[in-house]
This record gives sequence, C-alpha cells and structure tokens, in this order.
Amino acid sequence: MATTTVIPATPAPKLNYLNNGHTLKSWLLTTDHKRIALLYLVSVTAMFMLGGFFAMLIRLELLTPQGDLMQADTYNKVFTMHGMIMVFFFLVPVVPAVLGNFLVPLMVGAKDLAFPRINLLSWYLYVAGGLLFLHCMLNGGVDTGWTFYTPYSTVGSNTNVIEAGLAIFLAGFSSIFTGLNFIVTVHRMRAPGLTWGRLPLFIWSNYATALVMILGTPVLAITIVLVAVERSFHLGIFDPNLGGDPLLFQHLFWFYSHPAVYIMILPSMGVISEVIACFTRKRVFGYKFVALSSVAIAVFGFLVWAHHMFVAGISLYAALVFSFLSFSVGVPSAVKVFNWTATLYKGSITYATPMLYAFGFIGLFTIGGLTGLMLATIGINVHVTDTYFVIAHFHYIMVGGALMGYLGGLHFWWPKITGRMYPEAWAKLSAMFVFFGFNLTFFPQFILGYLGMPRRYWQYPPEFQVLNVLSTAGASVLAVGYLLPMIYLLWSLRYGPIAGDNPWGAAGLEWKTTSPPPTFNFDETPVVTWEAYNYDEIPEPKELEAPVAR
Repeated sequence: MATTTVIPATPAPKLNYLNNGHTLKSWLLTTDHKRIALLYLVSVTAMFMLGGFFAMLIRLELLTPQGDLMQADTYNKVFTMHGMIMVFFFLVPVVPAVLGNFLVPLMVGAKDLAFPRINLLSWYLYVAGGLLFLHCMLNGGVDTGWTFYTPYSTVGSNTNVIEAGLAIFLAGFSSIFTGLNFIVTVHRMRAPGLTWGRLPLFIWSNYATALVMILGTPVLAITIVLVAVERSFHLGIFDPNLGGDPLLFQHLFWFYSHPAVYIMILPSMGVISEVIACFTRKRVFGYKFVALSSVAIAVFGFLVWAHHMFVAGISLYAALVFSFLSFSVGVPSAVKVFNWTATLYKGSITYATPMLYAFGFIGLFTIGGLTGLMLATIGINVHVTDTYFVIAHFHYIMVGGALMGYLGGLHFWWPKITGRMYPEAWAKLSAMFVFFGFNLTFFPQFILGYLGMPRRYWQYPPEFQVLNVLSTAGASVLAVGYLLPMIYLLWSLRYGPIAGDNPWGAAGLEWKTTSPPPTFNFDETPVVTWEAYNYDEIPEPKELEAPVAR
C-alpha cells in the first residue's frame, strides 16, 4: 500500500509596507505614510547632494585668495543656489517629512496620518518645487542670495528670481500640508490611554514644529508673491523709487525665516530626547519641562525676527527690545540641553552610533547657541554682521544641529524602517568624520568673521588664506562622513543582519510592532497603560548589555 508524504505548507510571508506591491505605480499613488516617508527620503537626499555640490564649489573657490575658479557673477549664483536648496529643499523638510512622516502615526498608535491623500500631495508639491528649481538652475540660476533681499531682487537682478520664488512657494505649501497632518493626527488619532503627558518627546517637538509651519510659512508665501508682483508689474511695494519700503520685505521675510530655524532644529531635538533616553536606559529628566520647552521655543521664535536687522535702520529702542527677546529664546533651548545632561548623569550609557550623533548634536548645538547669544548682543552684532561669524553660527545650529539629529534618528530607526541592521563599525567611523570634519570646516570661520572677512565675497586678503584652507580641508572630511552612510545603509538593505522588532530595547509604540511595520502599523489598536520612557520596566537587550560607562 502506497504511503503519501504530506509536506507542510510554508506560511506566506506577512505583508508589510515594503512588500505590499512593488510596481512603480503602487509607490507613486500610495497613501501609506511610511512609503511617502521613503519617497521623501530619496527626494531630500538628492537635493542634499545637489546642495553639497554647490558647497564644494564654494570651498574650492575660497581655497585661494584670488577668484581663479569662477567669475564673480557665477560665484553669486553658486552660493545663492546652495543656500536656497539647503534651507528650503533640505533642512526645512528633512526631519518632519522623512522621520516625522514615518514615525508620528506609529508613535501615537494610529494606522496612518489623518489626511493620507494630502500627505501624498505634499510630496508631489515638494517634487514639483524641486524640479522647477532645477529648471531655474539649468536656465541660468539666480543670484539674489537665499534671502531674496529687495530692492535687488525686484529691480536689480537679471536672473530667474520669479521662477526660483515659485519653486520655494510650492515647497512651502508642502510644509503647510505636512504640518496640518501632524496637528490633526496628534489631536484626534492618539491610541486609547496615550494622554498628552505620555506622548513621546519626538511627538511634542514635531507638534510644535507643525504649529510654526502652519503659522509662519504663509507669510513667506505672501512675501514671495509680493516680490513677483513688484518685479512683474512695477508696483511700489518694496522699491523706494516707487514709494515702497525695503525694510518691509526684511520684516516679512524674517518673521518667517527665524521661526523656520526652529522648523529645522525642533524635530532634531525630539530625536535626541528619544536617543538619549534609550541609550541611558532612563526617563528623560524633567520630561514635562522638555515637552513644554518645545512649545515655548515655537512661541518665542515669532518674537525675535528683528535681531537680523540691527544694522538695517530700525530704531535703537526696537533693537533693544529684540535683543532682550533674543536672549529669552535661549532659555527653553538651555532647558533641553541641561535636562539631557541630567539624564546622562548616572545613566547606563551605551555608545551606539545614534548616541554618538546625540553627543555630537549637544556639542555643536551648544556652540551654535552660545554664539547666537553673542549675535543677540547689539554691539557684537554690529561688528560681525555679514561676516563669516554669522555663517559659522548658522551652520553650527542648522547643519551641526539639525543634520546631526537627522543622522542620529536615521540610524536609530533604520532597523524599524527596513528590518535590517547596518555595520556598526562603519557607522561609528562616519559619525566621527562628521563631527571632526564639521568643526574643522566651520570653527575657523568664527575667527575669519571676527577678523572681518565678509561673506559672499569671491576674493579675500591673503592673510585669511590659512584659515580658509583649514575650512576647505574640513569640508573634504565632512563630505566623506556624509557619503559613508549612503553607502553602508544601501548595503544593509540587502546584506545587513535581520533586525528584531526592538533591537535597542527602546520604549514607545513604534517598537511594539514588527520591523518593517505592517501596512496599517498595528494588527490591533494598542492601549497605552504606561508612562513615557518606562525603561525601568523594559529589559536591556543582550547586544546592549555590559554598557561602556555607568
């Protein structure tokens, strides 16, 4: 009698957002917040590489005192397009659009953002703005500086000012839609039991950022429209020859653009809170103060814009008021730094790659913040306005702060995003390259600015060459530090070890689902019964045991 061997059926792999449809159409028409986050990741990385290319040209030009690489007009266009790309197409969207898009629904226990189709529309607006700016660049570029200062932008420049402004206009509406989605999701779609006092600090920071996006970005949009109207129809809005007021443009522009600094930095602050809590195995010291400081930063950010205008002709009394307010905004920022430091105290610290980026963030952001207080002092501000001191300060906050936070967050949540681990040794090496390369690039610029080297000049006196050579050498090291993650993170997609659902032993709802998450995030709606950062209840995973320091 013949026997039949029954072969057990292989269970079908569980669908997640990565394997649920591989066609290009399924990605371009997706409403899954996780896929949209990856679309943003690809887009902002492309813009970062383009902006970095222009940065390389700037540093190569400044390697020698003579303007021997490009003409003055070309140099004006290069630093203008570097600034516009990095500010409006990278720094503003990078953490909210990539990490925020991916994590906000997961962290609040929702299946998606409140308005999935608007979320997809925000990405298409970003891409449309990026393509329009690329066309502007290939069609002769723009030379006004990233600030579009009038009356040069309305009557002086012969470049593509309106096209560049329209590109930034589209990118601005992308930010508005993202902010709208975050606010409604946090208010209306939190899991049962997830009260405001239990929200992760990453959510608090993105919520505050969304408020700034909603309230500030329309002002920039209106300002750019007014520039286009004056340039096209010669109406007297900003041009004094037509009865306009050029200071009005500066007030409108900086009313958005200083809060925009906090759009760039606040989400990274949220990343650092999550990373430090995980790798010290402690609840963040002063959780409520850190949470409310995010809202305070967003509010104070709208009250300090005129410290950019101390030499623009505003009254001394107005300058004194804005100087005082600029000092005040340092208080909630200092609350975060002091509370992170207190969290580190007697913590069970593990020096994983995300933690290295967190340490780098604290160091660079502190230098940027302290030099910001120097710029809030009217006497020093008058001396160093429009010098490389301002350039160094800005980059310590934006690049040293926002980008360190982004890279730390990308490494922290990469196992959750992809289900794969990356090579830790290479990741630590790249973090070191970024930190030391950044300081070698921008710290000499503090000295250059204090000695009087103006920004936006393509030539300079020979006595400034040594410091400029150091800065260019540092930029080379920094470029290596930025390129390495692109290589090993892509490598990890195919060859990286499989990550568990929670390889770091971290707290938060995003770690209670699979890696990568399923299409709708959770099989059942989670119910939160614990306080935020309950590390005393979470066992430390084996790979994080035996920490380096206690």
